[in-house]
Amino acid sequence: MFAQTPQELRRQVYVSESYYNKNKQLLHGLGTAFEIVQDSVFKAVSDTVTPQGILCVAKWPEYEPDLLLGTKQPLFLLLEDIQDPGNLGTIFRAAEGAGVTAVFMSRGTVDIYNPKTIRSTMGSIYRVPFLYVDDLSETVTHLKKKEVQVYAAHLQDSVDYDKRSYREGTAFLIGNEANGLSDAVCRSATGYVRIPMQGQLESLNAAVAASLLIYEAYRQRR
Repeated sequence: MFAQTPQELRRQVYVSESYYNKNKQLLHGLGTAFEIVQDSVFKAVSDTVTPQGILCVAKWPEYEPDLLLGTKQPLFLLLEDIQDPGNLGTIFRAAEGAGVTAVFMSRGTVDIYNPKTIRSTMGSIYRVPFLYVDDLSETVTHLKKKEVQVYAAHLQDSVDYDKRSYREGTAFLIGNEANGLSDAVCRSATGYVRIPMQGQLESLNAAVAASLLIYEAYRQRR
């Protein structure tokens, strides 16, 4: 599924002068070529107020269009129009932890290469395969043909998420933070699941909901 390894994706590493002076032994022990730049230059090219001291120029990873090849009992996340870059990054981080096979995203989802998204993934962006798709409903149909059960996180006509079995091929649909899943995407799902809530909440944060669902699948498969 991975077209290049993280090593192959790396193009150039830059280190700030102050970071180098504090971490010479560590940096030289990595066996990686890097270029030292003045702190003022490093701050100018970084998009954070307090950069950590290391920047890397990397090639975008590329994945095969069909992530199902050779995959047994896959676990997928399908995201529709997730807008918050922090949410998307957190979802990817949780996806790696729960052993998600791949993440499919609608074209309306925030850019995976948004700097805030990349930071929020804590490196998972380089290890969790992903694809942007033109038609999420069509993707659901394709997955179902491959005997993958696709469950939409939905409050109406749904059952508690821990009442279903996710030991076989499974995918979870997570919708937009404000509007949830579209009707068309919901209709394409195998079934609906909900996360029980107390209090007066109407919904959970998209990243929290996605994490709960994929970790329930992980728990069942352990």
